[in-house]
Amino acid sequence: MQIADYIRNLSTQALQQLFGIEISAEKLTINETKPEFTGDYTLVFFSFVKQVRQSPDAVGKAMGEWMLANAPETVTAFETVKGFLNFTIAPSYWTGFLQTATNENFGYAAPNGQKVMVEYSSPNTNKPLHLGHLRNNFLGWSVAELYKASGYDVMKTCVVNDRGVHICKSMLGWEKFGNGSTPASASLKGDHFVGDYYVKFENELRQQSAPIIQDLVQGKAVVDHLGAEVAAKASVLAKKLKDDGLSDDKQNEIKADLNEIARNASPIMAEVRDMLRKWELGEVETKALWRMMNGWVYDGFDMTYKRIGSNFDKIYYESNTYLLGKQYVEEGLEKGVFFRKDDGSVWIDLTADGLDEKLVMRKDGTSVYITQDIGLAKHKYADFPMEQSVYVIGDEQNYHMKVLQLICRKLEMPFSEGIHHLSYGMVDLPTGRMKSREGTVVDADDLCDEMEKVAASKTAELGKVEGFTADELTILYHILGMGALKFYLLRVDPKKRMVFNPEESIDFHGFTGPFVQYTYARIQSVLRKGSFVTTNKLHVFATDLLALEKEQIRLLEQFPAMVQQACSDMSPSIIANYAFLVAKTFNSFYAELSIAKAESEEKRMLRLAISNLTGVVIKNALKLLGIEVPDRM
Repeated sequence: MQIADYIRNLSTQALQQLFGIEISAEKLTINETKPEFTGDYTLVFFSFVKQVRQSPDAVGKAMGEWMLANAPETVTAFETVKGFLNFTIAPSYWTGFLQTATNENFGYAAPNGQKVMVEYSSPNTNKPLHLGHLRNNFLGWSVAELYKASGYDVMKTCVVNDRGVHICKSMLGWEKFGNGSTPASASLKGDHFVGDYYVKFENELRQQSAPIIQDLVQGKAVVDHLGAEVAAKASVLAKKLKDDGLSDDKQNEIKADLNEIARNASPIMAEVRDMLRKWELGEVETKALWRMMNGWVYDGFDMTYKRIGSNFDKIYYESNTYLLGKQYVEEGLEKGVFFRKDDGSVWIDLTADGLDEKLVMRKDGTSVYITQDIGLAKHKYADFPMEQSVYVIGDEQNYHMKVLQLICRKLEMPFSEGIHHLSYGMVDLPTGRMKSREGTVVDADDLCDEMEKVAASKTAELGKVEGFTADELTILYHILGMGALKFYLLRVDPKKRMVFNPEESIDFHGFTGPFVQYTYARIQSVLRKGSFVTTNKLHVFATDLLALEKEQIRLLEQFPAMVQQACSDMSPSIIANYAFLVAKTFNSFYAELSIAKAESEEKRMLRLAISNLTGVVIKNALKLLGIEVPDRM
């Protein structure tokens, strides 16, 4: 048990025995004592003063004296400041903790018997992974590891979007412009190769739709095969566009709608729709082309996943799951959860839940994405009956995920309450947003290459390459580059949108992964020079710990609580910020207190033990972020 929890439990006993107040420990607030006061931890008790009907000083004094009498081996002094009770913890507690916390798995909890599924990555097979996918992968992988470290049985899953209009676009692009080329003949990774044809398709689509959008803006007739309904909509939009009172935002919105109509009216989009129909009918040649091109992409994905250290226990493919869910529509109709409109389409009314009506099946009997997701959620639960199912999906899907959980709840599905949407903000570059259609996204592979180059450059500038072979440097640059990338993307609260700057992410002296990695390497050097081994036992200590010694131990003791909090909040940023603080505090400790020339052998061994546990905590914390640590730099 950590000292903060121990104090909570003691406080509940004190309140009950002294004043007859029954309160659960988790409701008590325990903070680190502010530096301007004396003590290590502070109990906030002013909310109980009215119940006791005594002055704050009297309550604090009574509780402090009770602590001294009942836990003299742990609490050595107290101080009351209005409604705050500051405790000083015995040096023997900190040194005792240091002696026992020698396990390499320090910070990780025992199995608790509960299951969690974490779904992340979810790429499309029409393009390579990009910067946005990296934040998704790093978040999902790290959250899964946090659950593991907290004692859960975890299954990491990925849903591959391997069918649909976007996939057919890259297929048609290759048919039109590929001339039989392959990734091997083009010397490209398969995912990059296929992604190039998606961009080529979009370029051709823009050329074809350009004259159509001009006609639509001028109010001219829409291509006949789109039908009267779309033609009428375009006519209404074109008339609105001529309104002089429209704001710029509204004009842009109308132009975007007309542009989408023009795109769908293009001949090449008609070919795509035809290809999708052939795929759904199982046409042999179309299926063969689909399997070949998806195979190229999977080969490319596997290489990228291996490079960034992302992995999955099970992969689901949309081509196998997109028909799931229809049976639950019929079930929902029988239960009165859904209703059928006059045109035959099926809907759910969520207005009472603060949303709106939502389509769950089209009038032609085909399902929509929400229907598929209901079926897949049920399928996943059959594979792995979990208490929690975490979806790592961007914040643009907040509405969709609310609808999914509400429908599953109304259908009384056993997993519905365990659905959690880890909603995260997008990643921008200093130059602005990325656009897949225009080929302006930052490919994950290209970014990894750039990060390793920056790592090599920065390391050389600092003169930290001496004594390494060429192969060792290659490994080091990969460790530093990936560490910088992951730390930078994970140090920000997932809910926040962020801007990624490669140069800033790899500063050896800033709030970065390489700074923490360098601190770990420094510690390993200290331990080697001090001939420290973890089997060493600490024997005699000075009566009092120096402030920097106690501060570092106290910080290390908090690691298990940080893991639990990061897991509960599904926020790896808590671990990233904590790891940085541990590294920063250790560097102050190392700069101020000599280890090799310590005042005594006992002090030398104490500081080596502090250094060793700091290394263990940094390594374990970064491991939860998917970041490796080098033994030397």
